[in-house]
Amino acid sequence: MSATLIDGKARAAALRAEVATGVAAFVAAHGRQPGLTVVLVGDDPASAVYVGSKGKATREAGMISGEHRLPASTSEADLLALVTRLNRDPEVDGILVQMPLPAHIDSDRVIAVIDPAKDVDGLHPINTGLLVSGRPGLVPCTPSGCLMLIEDAIGTIAGAEAVVIGRSILVGKPMAALLLNKSATVTIAHSRTRDLAAHVTRADIVVAAVGIPGMVQGEWIKPGACVIDVGINRIALPDGKSRLVGDVDFDSAVTRAGWITPVPGGVGPMTIACLLANTLSAATARAAT
Repeated sequence: MSATLIDGKARAAALRAEVATGVAAFVAAHGRQPGLTVVLVGDDPASAVYVGSKGKATREAGMISGEHRLPASTSEADLLALVTRLNRDPEVDGILVQMPLPAHIDSDRVIAVIDPAKDVDGLHPINTGLLVSGRPGLVPCTPSGCLMLIEDAIGTIAGAEAVVIGRSILVGKPMAALLLNKSATVTIAHSRTRDLAAHVTRADIVVAAVGIPGMVQGEWIKPGACVIDVGINRIALPDGKSRLVGDVDFDSAVTRAGWITPVPGGVGPMTIACLLANTLSAATARAAT
């Protein structure tokens, strides 16, 4: 047996096409393009590449892409002032402050200042509360994309046993809430969970988002389970090169799982696609008020 590979690139392309169609309808109805503004503080290379990719995808969807690239020395007060200005800007529908921020800036404070209606990362406490209570709101992009991939693979989630490995506000906790809202029976595990294997072996759905290369062993996987690997870890090879691997030992897991995401090419492309979808949703909601 070999698992069906979940093609995140193809699913993301389809979602981006749906968003582009929605953007065209929005422009026809409201006479303006939705706008997404990304704020990058510092010169982290990976963040810079990611911000560039977001800008390109935003423009390709027919939306306005704004960027503020600030030096690492930017004060917290200046960043908060910028976010406040963006909150008031009628042309900005979505605000995303790229994480991580420099150590001298309190990311929680920055997130709390973003207008919840423009919080396309879905991290504001109000959006978190809406998610946990099962009410509509802006949902973090990566878990939102994971849910789409799971539903495409297995269909109905209701009644399934799900294990989410990782408890971050970016992926683990919102992923658990999304699955619970779909009537799955959810276990949240993490790097300190005792006998992690015992939890995983029961699971019909496994979402690994702990940031430890190959932590989830293939023999733990329940035959036929749906495995979503959110991990992106760069490991060194003996020849001096490197490669990206996930949190799941893919080679052993692929022989037991029913469906599995590759790394790269699985979850990653869905994150930006869901960001575009969130921006269009935010613009539509703002236009209706």
